Amino acid sequence: MFSVIRGYNILIIVIAQYLASIYILAHDKPLRHVVLDINLFLLVLASSATIAGGYIINNFYDSEKDLINRPLKSKLDKLVNQNTKLSFYFVLNFLAVIMVSYVSFKAVVFFSIYIFGIWFYSHKLKKMPFVGNLTSAILTITPFFAIFMYYKNFETVIFVHAIFLFLLISMRELTKDLENITGDLTLNYHTIPIVYGENVSKKMLTALSILTLIPIYLLLYKFEIGYMYVYFYLSIILLVVFLVLLWRSKTKLHYLIGHNILKFIILLGVFSILLIDVNLLLNRIL
Repeated sequence: MFSVIRGYNILIIVIAQYLASIYILAHDKPLRHVVLDINLFLLVLASSATIAGGYIINNFYDSEKDLINRPLKSKLDKLVNQNTKLSFYFVLNFLAVIMVSYVSFKAVVFFSIYIFGIWFYSHKLKKMPFVGNLTSAILTITPFFAIFMYYKNFETVIFVHAIFLFLLISMRELTKDLENITGDLTLNYHTIPIVYGENVSKKMLTALSILTLIPIYLLLYKFEIGYMYVYFYLSIILLVVFLVLLWRSKTKLHYLIGHNILKFIILLGVFSILLIDVNLLLNRIL
């Protein structure tokens, strides 16, 4: 079940939500007020439950495709039968709504829409070119939007960070489509690589890579981000490596390496939030 819900991904999202809250969204609040905020804890916990449920329902709909694209993981996931997965899916979503009901009615509505959006994406939208990729990227950053709305922090720098993350996730989703083209083609998924071809997909990824330079430039030269500038310069280098590899890619393994480069950039970005102010934790504790 840990494999089905991708517990490692959820752990990273939890860490990212708390780091974003401490260093970006609620940077003007005392550290203990953020860390010990019961409402924030419930929002993060509900996000984790909803995301876990999303992985389950996505696994349910993609079971045949995963047999082709991820045979080893698929065999492991099949150790948990489909009825157990669905039962766990409904329990997790129910618990998520119950938890956020403590925060506010608006939070209940927000997470109810989020849960429905994940189901509708898994059931229908993910098989559609552009719409599926766009929806997946939006659903991925939605947990951070919940925290953003809770703190009501509308600083411009937050939107720039969000745009950079959105572009990276969009690139990852499109690269994943290239990686999974065999299974998608077999099961009649109308993804961008299948409908428009690999060459067009590579051109789109190149364009998205260039677009990431806009938020990178703004964050480096228009906002105070402390030592996090090191991360963005490293991201540029890694994106260049990704593009060189992308245009030489012909097999699933090549696309998998590119996918992992993008995942590494996103993961590194989570922990690089600490570099915004290396003295922040010490100062706010005191």
